[in-house]
Amino acid sequence: MFQRVGRFAVHRPWLTILGWVVAAVALAVLAPGLKSTTDEAEFLPKHYESVQVANLQKNAFPKTEQPASIAVFQRSDGGRLGADDRRDVIKVAEGLQAKHRPEIAKVETGPQAVSPNGEIALANIVATTKDVYDKKLTDSVKQLREDAKPLLDGTHLKMGITGLVATNVDSQESSGNTDSMVMSATLLLIVILLLVIFRSPLIALLPVIIIGIVFMVALGLIGTAASLGGLKADSSISAILIVVLFGVGTDYLLFLLFRYREHLRAGQEPKEALVAAVARVGETIASAAGAVIVAFLALLLSTMGMMRAMGPSLAISVAVTLVAALTLVPAVFSLLGTKAFWPSKAWQRQPRNRFANTVGGTVSRRPGLVALVSAGVLAALAVGALSFRPEFDTSSQMPQKLESVQAMKDLQRGFSAGQSDPAMVYLKSTGGARLDKAAMESFRAGLAGIEGVGQASPGLPNPDGTVAQYSVVLKYAPTSDKAIELAGGALRDQAHKAAPAGTEALVGGTSAVLADVKKAVNHDYTVVFPVAGLAIMLILGLLLRSFVAPWYLMAAVALGFGATLGSTVWLFQDLQGKHGLLFMLPVIVYLFVVAIGTDYNILMVARLREEVRRGTAPREAVRTAVARSAPTIASAAIILAGTFGVLMLADNSMLQQMGFAVAFGILLTAFIMAMLLVPTVTSLLGHKAWWPGHQDEPVTPAGVERAGELEEVRP
Repeated sequence: MFQRVGRFAVHRPWLTILGWVVAAVALAVLAPGLKSTTDEAEFLPKHYESVQVANLQKNAFPKTEQPASIAVFQRSDGGRLGADDRRDVIKVAEGLQAKHRPEIAKVETGPQAVSPNGEIALANIVATTKDVYDKKLTDSVKQLREDAKPLLDGTHLKMGITGLVATNVDSQESSGNTDSMVMSATLLLIVILLLVIFRSPLIALLPVIIIGIVFMVALGLIGTAASLGGLKADSSISAILIVVLFGVGTDYLLFLLFRYREHLRAGQEPKEALVAAVARVGETIASAAGAVIVAFLALLLSTMGMMRAMGPSLAISVAVTLVAALTLVPAVFSLLGTKAFWPSKAWQRQPRNRFANTVGGTVSRRPGLVALVSAGVLAALAVGALSFRPEFDTSSQMPQKLESVQAMKDLQRGFSAGQSDPAMVYLKSTGGARLDKAAMESFRAGLAGIEGVGQASPGLPNPDGTVAQYSVVLKYAPTSDKAIELAGGALRDQAHKAAPAGTEALVGGTSAVLADVKKAVNHDYTVVFPVAGLAIMLILGLLLRSFVAPWYLMAAVALGFGATLGSTVWLFQDLQGKHGLLFMLPVIVYLFVVAIGTDYNILMVARLREEVRRGTAPREAVRTAVARSAPTIASAAIILAGTFGVLMLADNSMLQQMGFAVAFGILLTAFIMAMLLVPTVTSLLGHKAWWPGHQDEPVTPAGVERAGELEEVRP
């Protein structure tokens, strides 16, 4: 089948390219765009309490003004605020109020807004919308920062704005700068590395152009699926799609180009060599893509709406990349012929490949020792994963120089850390009767008495008196572990227990949402990972026609997963002293290291089977397979790791952790697992590795020229 696909693309290149260009343009013009969403219900199932709170708030308090951010005032010298300073705070707040910025209802302060130690004063910035991501609101908060500067002139005060909206403003600006930097660095890195590998400017630039076309097609298909098929997807997927497409697309392109160059060196004509390359590695690329696709589709089982949206979108993008690797890439290189390698002449001669031959020789001579050492290294690194601590405090991951981060630290010098984003507790009548005022106050007192609660405001009833809203300030930062544990534990338990007869209590707010997210993530770990593992094993079994091989291949992948996570824990938690790591890090490692890294194992084992089926002696088959595959795997891994490693240049600790974990994990997968552990275990198992099939029995390849397949690897 793959030979027929390759022959069509190679001998009808203009038709193939035209089809892709027409599809890209049509989808770019006609396909619906992806929309942004900030609805919590899109990220957590409806049965979670925090989602129920959000829905109750919309219905019971549709017009209630919401705290958006907090202006934090202090003296420039850090001293106590005097009477003149307090009057200046009121004057500045009134000046900001007078600006009448869009979506800002009021900016208010008062005597009660001064901290007990007299060093900090606050002004609440109240919004007319509940959507903290509303563009008009975020622009207004950004503008208020500029508005305050002339108002502060002539005073001894300095001011910073923090809170949800201010944090969103800083996060967006920080990530925006990071995105452009990462994209530029990624493209530059890919071009430079391909230029070094192939010494050809055309090959260095072609992947960027080809993947650009693939990106347009994939984005259009995702938008169409989201519109017609009910697929949940939003515009935030675009950034991660770019990384996946560049990573996976470059991998598949290299798989094909290295085999194409191998056939050219054996004397085949360019078109014949291309068809043979597609026929040889087509099944490998399809199987590798299939493993990645099912791993991404397993995210449909996630309870997190964000993950469920990401899974199908990434699966579609990889499927499009697969089709492009088998059609568009051969068509382009069919037109270029050997000119694609200009000005290099390296495609005409067999290189020495000292590194690849050394690795191949070592693996074939001492398989037991190499297997033991490589497995031992991965196991030792994996020990660190046992100390993994999930971190939900996103502010700790942001650059500490941001205004919202600094202002939050200043606020905590005088007030409870939860002042900026209190937990929201709702008391709801179950029978439709009005709430009793005495019962409401008794309920409030119960909330205020919980350990870890700073204060609980009197209940604010809705117009018909059937729902009361309580603002509960915690003593801990809203995204800290203690706040999450309190909101999802003692606060909820006490609120449920203290609810008067005929009522029910619900706890929401940022801390409660994160408590529910934590439950959802823990659920996903126990469901998504095993299902994805079984699906990948099934694909490996179908590719290799073996029951045994998939088991040790997945065991190696699991070991690589643990080693990647453990290495990241040791670097950031132990060496850098971080309290914890990004809570989504295991999922990210799963997506990019386990799923994509499996490609290298598939490439290696498929090449090993190919050598064995030629009748090559087992030890020589291992040596040849490793020597032939190592340059491809090494090049692909270095480029893929480099694209993610660029994230370590960001100021954001979350991106640094992600960049290191994926980059280091890909290198472990390629250089230790795929080059050393997998071929040595396969060698040690011998015929048993292919049980119950007979995939190691010598056969004569049908329909594919063997020229170039029989030449010896130069020692």
